[in-house]
Amino acid sequence: MSGTLGGMKVLVTCIPQAGHVTPLLPLLRQLVDGGDEVVVATGEDARDPIASTGAAFHPAGGGLGVWFERLNGRIRGTAGDGVPPGRIAYYFTPRLFGEIAADDMIDGVLDAGRALQPDLVLYDYLAFAGPLATRLLDAAAVHHLVGPRIPLDVLHLAADALSPLWRSFGHDIPADGGVYGDATIAVCPPSIEPAEVPHGDVLLLRPTDPPGRSASRPERPTVYVTLGTFSNVDSSIFRAALDGLAGEPVDVVVTVGRNNDPAALEPVPPNARVERFVPQAELLPSCTAVVHHAGSGTMFGAIAHGLPQVAIPQGADNFSNAVALERAGIAISLQPGEVTSESLRAAVHKVLDDPAYRSAAGRAAAEIAAMPGPADVAAELRRRFA
Repeated sequence: MSGTLGGMKVLVTCIPQAGHVTPLLPLLRQLVDGGDEVVVATGEDARDPIASTGAAFHPAGGGLGVWFERLNGRIRGTAGDGVPPGRIAYYFTPRLFGEIAADDMIDGVLDAGRALQPDLVLYDYLAFAGPLATRLLDAAAVHHLVGPRIPLDVLHLAADALSPLWRSFGHDIPADGGVYGDATIAVCPPSIEPAEVPHGDVLLLRPTDPPGRSASRPERPTVYVTLGTFSNVDSSIFRAALDGLAGEPVDVVVTVGRNNDPAALEPVPPNARVERFVPQAELLPSCTAVVHHAGSGTMFGAIAHGLPQVAIPQGADNFSNAVALERAGIAISLQPGEVTSESLRAAVHKVLDDPAYRSAAGRAAAEIAAMPGPADVAAELRRRFA
């Protein structure tokens, strides 16, 4: 096999949304810096972050806005409306990411792949065009998780939805949608999820850098409240946090996202401040607990700092992440309909006052620190596939 400077030729595809793109960036940088030729085929929304790694960008598919429009156009009503939280993945994975996204992306992914002739195809867990591309390009298949594994019965539904697309290229789809190939890059510390997959090898990759300095936490607890950058539309949760923690012996930092206006949450209690955005790396070292939507980036960042958490899942993989956090003893989970100022205040006090939550978070933090970094994983991929 041939690659730039004796390295690999790597085709990457992912869902063009921050929660899917951002976890891949550290590995992409290491591949590029190590002399591998890397081309990322995905939607335009990911062009800038991909360019920051030095990888080449190739357009593939219209992105989430286009896909949701197509899904909503099929039905009377709004996609997912009324679906119980535990069934969100079962609803959207086959419909949105299987039937619609994979079909929309595959031609662009194959165009990039035929020009590159890759040694391996790296794809995130919902980029179902990736497994099909590996089959058609005769390349190694590397599956990159961004959180806990998606349940196999969800993948079975996705495989059913994807079967006509695979058959149109003359192939039968595996029962798992072809997701599990030669290797899976797993990012969960063992406390959250053991590194087990149905088949193929597992390469561990720490999901975030360990803290660069020791936490310097003030005597008065600081509670960080965020719903991330994508699932931050329910302002009632911010209001419940401000009202529930007003007058409590804690300081509160709320970030509402760049798409929301902090002024909409006036009046703000004296013990709180509201910002559009503050880099997580700046906030977490001085925090005592985190209230969040259970997005993977926030979840892993808080764990890496050994912080107990209150998870309020909003959509996508948030619900399975919240279950994993609660099962590990790191968090209390509140479903969206359970969030009031009283329930949120009680949950925050519980994770602050019960040392078991901080102890469990500390164990998981140590596990993350011990996991291989992106340079190690890039070197292992070269050893196996170059």
